Amino acid sequence: MSIELLQAAALNLKKAVPLMLKHKIPTTPVNYALWYTYVGEQNPELNQRLDTVIAQYNTCPPVSSELLYRQYVADPVELDVREMRQNLDAMVTELSQSLKDTNLDANEFQSRIVSNFEKLNRIEDEGFSVEQVLDLVRSLVKESDNIRSSTEFFTGQLQKAQTEIDALKKKLEQTEKDVLYDALTGCFNRRAFDSDFAGMLAQAPLGTCVILADIDHFKVFNDTYGHQLGDQVLRAVAKRLQESCRDGAKLYRFGGEEFAIIVPKSQLRIARQLAEAMRRGLEKLSLKDRRKDERINNISASFGVAQWQEKQTGMQLIEAADKLLYDAKRLGRNRVLPISN
Repeated sequence: MSIELLQAAALNLKKAVPLMLKHKIPTTPVNYALWYTYVGEQNPELNQRLDTVIAQYNTCPPVSSELLYRQYVADPVELDVREMRQNLDAMVTELSQSLKDTNLDANEFQSRIVSNFEKLNRIEDEGFSVEQVLDLVRSLVKESDNIRSSTEFFTGQLQKAQTEIDALKKKLEQTEKDVLYDALTGCFNRRAFDSDFAGMLAQAPLGTCVILADIDHFKVFNDTYGHQLGDQVLRAVAKRLQESCRDGAKLYRFGGEEFAIIVPKSQLRIARQLAEAMRRGLEKLSLKDRRKDERINNISASFGVAQWQEKQTGMQLIEAADKLLYDAKRLGRNRVLPISN
């Protein structure tokens, strides 16, 4: 590396580290790479996206950092390289053993062929009978069949490995997404929530609000119309909630029929207004059960909203929102608590 490149790298690091400290960004390899690229100003789209995230959260939540890193910095090949390496190692081991077995068979076959040819060379000298010659030929045919079976098996193993590698490549395209996203609804999953929630409270907790939403009478949908329609309800609710998210609010599938929304840099009153808008939006949902040719209009959800308080742990904040959600259910469902002043 030239002196100029070294000096440029050192300058970028000097710019990146203070920015990371300012925004309380953990000093992980992913974050270093992301902010090093940011201060290098080589990707305007990345800088714009990162500026927007910082403006919304006063920091960059872990999931946002990870997604930006994957999209703008990481080589696609390195995504989930550990899993790929494990799968490839397993395939290489299997193929190596198959190759050893095939080589052993081939060596044994070769030694038997040599022996049989030596016998053929002695036919005239030792006066082999016709039956002995036929036995020799049968032995050669049998050994040929054995080695053909062995090589066919190895060729099959190679083809199988190639198929698995092709499937692995396709799977890798989805693997990283699956780690953070819920497969059914397409929104962020519980793992993403736990990461972002812990990051927000550690880096920029002031004004952080949590909304918990639970679909009312969801078991009735499954029992009455079947799980297929239940899944359809979950997807529709997630889409409607996502459409209501703004100003940095992020939706997560918290578990089952429950969703969570993290609202950064906010106030309880504003977060409650957002939850109320979500509640009203869900009331307008209408789905059709094609099997029974019925229209489903009675979709609603109950909401609990809580704001982080000084010295409050993440678990306590979740418990506060969950208690309000439970109270909303107990008081008749399809409502938001706390009640607006």
